[in-house]
Order: sequence, then C-alpha cells, then structure tokens
Amino acid sequence: MPDSPFDLGAKPALDGYSVLFTRPADGIREVGGLGDPEQWRFDWEWSYTREDWLDQLPTRGALTRLSPDRVAEVLAGVGAAVDAAGGSFDMHYTTVAVTAERTGA
Repeated sequence: MPDSPFDLGAKPALDGYSVLFTRPADGIREVGGLGDPEQWRFDWEWSYTREDWLDQLPTRGALTRLSPDRVAEVLAGVGAAVDAAGGSFDMHYTTVAVTAERTGA
C-alpha cells in the first residue's frame, strides 16, 4: 500500500522471528537433562476474505499503536487493495516448534 506506515523491507518475515525459536533452543542446551533441540517447521496458508482480514488486522503489530483515525485510513487502503485483488487472498504462514527429548531418569 503506498504511503504505508510500516517498513516491510525485503527480508523474509521469518527472519525477524528467529530469536523466538533460537533462544529456547539455547535454553534447552543450557538446562541439561534434555537431548539436542530439534526445530520443526510447518509451512501452511489460510484464505482470508476482505471482512475476515479487516476484522483481525487491527489486533496485529504496529496497528495497535496507531491512532483510531490512522487505523481507519490503513483499513480503508487495505480493504481497497483486497477488493482490487478479487475480494480475498491467501496468506502464507510458517509455524516453528522447538522440541527436545528428556534424557536419563
């Protein structure tokens, strides 16, 4: 969206969340009594209608810090973009889980 208040950059979104699964893996290694941590990655997608997306969008990230007027402006622009794309779209997600097996007794 032109003039978006967010800098989405060019790097994959998952890169920004890497600390959320590397820090637990480091903690697993430090605590002892557990085997080497494993990282599981699941890629999936969800289809959103315009209404579905606009209902949940204000609860995410930086939008929660904007004034109500600015949120309304962003939602109007996003709604127009979804309408232009046919009224719905698929969002790609990645879920990452870190696990480890207990060792010893």
